[in-house]
Order: sequence, then structure tokens, then C-alpha cells
Amino acid sequence: MAEEKKLVGKVTHYFTNIGVAVVELEDALKVGDEISIEGATTNFTQKVESMQIEHENVEEAKKGDSVGMKVIDRVREGDQVFKV
Repeated sequence: MAEEKKLVGKVTHYFTNIGVAVVELEDALKVGDEISIEGATTNFTQKVESMQIEHENVEEAKKGDSVGMKVIDRVREGDQVFKV
């Protein structure tokens, strides 16, 4: 059975030196959620360990927020973020 995936946002920026992706959210996301980041050359799943809005740690973020999150692999602008 295929896992249920829901689009929650899109990568708008990636900081290579610190391994942080900036994600523009289209749906709520919280710490502990399992996400999948997919794009032309990106495809991995990870747990959201921490998120920041304007350098402040947050437990959850809502639609319209832009959050920074540590990612385990390189991502690119335009990659899609799904909640799995």
C-alpha cells in the first residue's frame, strides 16, 4: 500500500554551509512530523527535529509561514515537501 503523502510546502532557499532549508508552508507542520522532500534530484525522508521562524525555535508552524529546518541531505529551490 502506498503511503499517504500530503504537500505541505516548497523549498525556497538552501544554506549549504549549515544544511538548512527554508520552506514556504502551504499547510501546518510541527516538530516530530515525518516529511519527504522530493525534486528533480532530491528524494529523502526525515523527521522534523527542529524548526525556526525568524531565528526563533518553534514547535509548530502554520500555512503561510516560512520556516528554516535542518535537513539531512542537500535540497534545491523548488523541491516539494510532503508530510508522510
